[in-house]
Amino acid sequence: MYELIERYPKDLGFHMPAEWSLHHQTWMMWPTGLDMDRYPNTDTIRQAHAETANLIADFEPVTIIANTQDTDKLKTMVSDNVSVVTDEIDDSWCRDSGPTFITNEKEIAGIDWTFNNYGEFCGLDYLKDAEIAEKIIKQLNIKHFKPPITLEGGAIHTDGNGTLMLTEDVIFDPERNSGLDKKEAEYILEKYLGVENFIWLIAALEFDDTGGHVDNLACFTPNNQIVALSESDRNDSNYDRLKENHERLKYSKNIDGKDFEIISIQQPRHKTFLNERMPLSYVNFYMVNNGIILPTFNDPMDALAIDTITTLFKDKKVVTLEGSRIVEGGGCVHCITQQQPSM
Repeated sequence: MYELIERYPKDLGFHMPAEWSLHHQTWMMWPTGLDMDRYPNTDTIRQAHAETANLIADFEPVTIIANTQDTDKLKTMVSDNVSVVTDEIDDSWCRDSGPTFITNEKEIAGIDWTFNNYGEFCGLDYLKDAEIAEKIIKQLNIKHFKPPITLEGGAIHTDGNGTLMLTEDVIFDPERNSGLDKKEAEYILEKYLGVENFIWLIAALEFDDTGGHVDNLACFTPNNQIVALSESDRNDSNYDRLKENHERLKYSKNIDGKDFEIISIQQPRHKTFLNERMPLSYVNFYMVNNGIILPTFNDPMDALAIDTITTLFKDKKVVTLEGSRIVEGGGCVHCITQQQPSM
């Protein structure tokens, strides 16, 4: 039953499951075309979103939220296993403005992070996205948790076994959480996500609009491994920041004190859009039931990325999607999706 819980809890009894846990469905949001300066290629971005939804729908159901004026066209672009629902939205980053789902193995609940447009604050053009997580939670008629922190779903990754990976750049951004210290941040995240072990990374990819979401940098696998974006060219503008993350990951431990195996995956070559470097990352893939949706970029590193991910996820079918069209909007496959776990 829907219930809003807004407090520092002693013990929720819920935890954030790993992304490879069984999904009930995937949620997405349809590009609105409301900001043509930022997204001049909206039609191309929409085509990529539709292709993403259709690929996911081969593995699990998909629900896309769209503005009323976009639903008729959207329905002609997606397969029968994709449901379209109407609500008011500003943008398409469901991972970030949608809810983060948690479970106690008997029921699921939704976490509604405070969303302020990645520290840029919500003007009239982003207030709808700030409300969409609560709307989804109410639609599902599940418990609604409202933590006292500004955050986005793409800023956190869990192994589902008590370890959370995130970046200092996002959590301690003064435009998101002014005055928040690490002890308080870990306390809040521990209580709401059911974690107790933290891996703190730093340094966003150049021109990453999120300011450093971890889903562009590193993620867990089911085999006590962490896949981490890397760069071998010392002259590359992302070299130092990715090297720093690798140095931190070398000393990371799981909940049992065991080292993670770190798997490096080379970033694609430099590519620009609107005179800025695109934050391209193979780590921004999405795990679905029995599959992986992996972005590629018409890049020499594509083949190695496909081979690496296929080797790491032997029990999943890896399917690829040309991801540059999504990145023109700022994020990639993982950023536009949000998994709803099964019971």
